[in-house]
Order: sequence, then C-alpha cells, then structure tokens
Amino acid sequence: MRGHWIDWLAGIAALVLLGWLFGASLWLLAAVVVGLLLAINQYLARLWSHATTAVRHGGDLEVAVGSNVPIELAVTNRSKVPVGWVLVEDLLPRWAMRGSELGLDVDGDRIAVMMLPPGKTTSMHYTIRVKRRGYFQVGPTVLETGDFLGLFRRYRVGTQPQYITVLPRVVPLSGYDIASRRPIGEIRMRDNVMDDPTRLRGIRQWQPGDPMRSVHWAATARTGTLHSKIYEPSSIAGATLVLDFHRRTNPVKHEPVRGDLAVTAAASISAMLHDQNEPFGLISNGRDAADRIRHDGWRGDHRVRDSATRAGQMLAESDRMRPVIMKPDRGVIQFKDVMRRLARLEPTDGLTLPELLAECEGRLSNETTVLVILQQCDEATASALIGLSRRGWEVAVIVNTHDINDYSAIAGPMIAARIATFHLADFDSVADVCRNVAIR
Repeated sequence: MRGHWIDWLAGIAALVLLGWLFGASLWLLAAVVVGLLLAINQYLARLWSHATTAVRHGGDLEVAVGSNVPIELAVTNRSKVPVGWVLVEDLLPRWAMRGSELGLDVDGDRIAVMMLPPGKTTSMHYTIRVKRRGYFQVGPTVLETGDFLGLFRRYRVGTQPQYITVLPRVVPLSGYDIASRRPIGEIRMRDNVMDDPTRLRGIRQWQPGDPMRSVHWAATARTGTLHSKIYEPSSIAGATLVLDFHRRTNPVKHEPVRGDLAVTAAASISAMLHDQNEPFGLISNGRDAADRIRHDGWRGDHRVRDSATRAGQMLAESDRMRPVIMKPDRGVIQFKDVMRRLARLEPTDGLTLPELLAECEGRLSNETTVLVILQQCDEATASALIGLSRRGWEVAVIVNTHDINDYSAIAGPMIAARIATFHLADFDSVADVCRNVAIR
C-alpha cells in the first residue's frame, strides 16, 4: 500500500511541476482532481472498514456425526453513511472440505457481497452438515471493503471462530470377552483360572483334592456326606485403550477411513465398559486438536487477506511430544471426557508407539487390559508389546487393517507370545470385534 501511495504522489508532483514550468493550467487542474479523488477514496475505505462489524450467533457445540449445524452471522454498519460494498467470508478449514477427507458439507452461501445502509444490520445464514468425527474450526469471519475504484482495500477479522466437536459413532457391541488378570472382579469368566469365593455356583460331593475351606458344612451335616462348594471364576473387564496415531504407522492413503474406524472401535468399547460400570482409560500418541488450538492459536491480519485465511487452517505437521493420557475410571464424566478426546484426536509426528509405551508404562493400570489398536507393527512395536506382556500387563491387540495377510503377519508373533489379537477389517466388524478374544 505504501508503494502505491509513493507512485501516486510522484505522479501528482510531476503534473504540478510541469504545470508550473509550462503554464499549463489543465495539468494543474488534473493534479488537484487526482489528489482529491485519492483522498476521498482513501477516506471512504477507512471509514467503511471501521464502520462495518460482524457478530456470530452461537458458540462452541458438541454434535453427532450427520448433524446439521446452522451458522448465523450479523453484519452491521455502525456509521451514519452508507457502506458501498463489503465482502463477507466465513472461513472453514480447507482440509475438511476437499477430497476423501471431506468432513463438512456446506448448504448455502458462506461468502456474500453486501451494501449496508446507515445503522442497518444484514444477516447471513448457511448450514454445515458434519460427515465425520473431528474438531472443526468455523471462522473467523473476514470482512473486505474499499473504495469504488478499487484503489484501496481494507481487511478485517470480524468475529472470533467457533469450534464444533463431532463425537464419534458408537456401535453396540454384541459381546465383550476381554478381562484382566486380576482374579476377583465383577464378571464371570468362561475358563476356570481362579475361583471367586464371593460367587457361589452350587455344591457337589467332596472329591479327593478339594481343599477343606471349600467344604459346605451345612450340606455335609444335612446329608451325612462331605460336600464341597463350587465357585464361578470372575475377573475385572476394564481396559486401557491405547491408540497409535503416529503418521508413519498410519499411512495417508488409508486416512481418514482407518483412523475413524479405530476411533469408532475405541468409542464403542468405552460405551460397553461404561454400561457395565467397568473402568476404562485412554492413551494415545495422537494430537488433541483443542490442545493444538491452545498452543498454536489463530491469527488474523487486518491488512492481508491471505493471513486471515490461514487462520482457519491447521498445521501440516506437529512434533509435539505431549501424549493424550486419561487414567482408568468409571462414570458418566469419564465416558464424556473419553468421547471428546477421541473426537478431537489427530495424527501427529511426535512419539511412536514404542516410545509412547515406554513413556507411559509407569502410569498403566495393572488392573485393566492394555488394549492396543494399531495399523502397522514393526519389530520395535512388537518387542515393546511382548515386553509389556512379559512384565505382567495383560495385553491385547486390535489390528486395524483390511487385508487379511497384513493381519496374519502382525498376529503371528503376538499369538506366539500368547498375546490375544483380533482383526478390525471394516465398519461391520466393530460390533463383534471383542467377542473373538478371551484373555486369561
């Protein structure tokens, strides 16, 4: 803008100088007219820019996949002179609007050109249909105005952005056969590992080898023959869900399908454990989008439109090393917090899965199953999981891949180390994903 001013001032000065030198009054008149025209246009551009304000109706939301979110903006002219034109654009993240990553579908116009009478307000409405889970930034609103000749342009960030959290889908599980090694708990196990003395199943005649503490003395006194108590084996069914969201082991060509499938499985397992009043937690090397916003923030420049446009975008890469950690717990609050974290989870370039397990091993609960969901498993990852199992944690692995050959290659070493594995092939397999395993 400063360069344009210098050019115009130089031209006006040249016209005035020529008029004085040659006595050409027409040139002087032209210089005065051009100067006045520039001054008036600059004044209008500045006035319209400061007079135009925008207000967003509605705040941050939590919605389900497939919901329609109405967006409403009010643009007001606060001055006593009409605003000749203003271009209003409500920004949306580009990564959510293109290709296979399409997460938002817009119905209506989020870009409009308005002429505002003095003191009047004009509204702009459109609807966003959310098509996948995620954490989406709507806004900020960029206001562009200027003079009629297009000599001066002004840009403003009119509103703060709002954030929409789209919660992941929850699929009702047909069953849940995963349990930890803790021998006494709330659910009955199908295999007799250790009897639970709090769960009496029945009585039978005493047999050699039965401990004396299991003798049912009342039945023995009534029948005159020794009888023993029969107990049901039980265990705790809680789980610490570990999601691998590192970019290297989550290929871009599989996203966002595989990532959302892993999140759907984790959300469904969490819902099942919540319904059974079992403890559940979450650990991931992915990035919390809300933490990204707090860390990186957003910026808008009143002078440059491209800078304001970039305010609606997310960083292409992140090497932030802070993992997502939620300790196992029960209750509605825990379930809602886990669902929000799963909704906001994004791939990252930070910790790999072996590094994550090493970082969080001291905080893993030994009363819950460490349930790992991953797409790829190299030697370092397999060694980390097998080592974790040998050090006393109960480990199970969900292999999130469509190819049965890839699943077999990953499951082989795990099964050899007595780590239960099962296949998450597609969305239809989520309901039965936890019925194929009985961990002991």
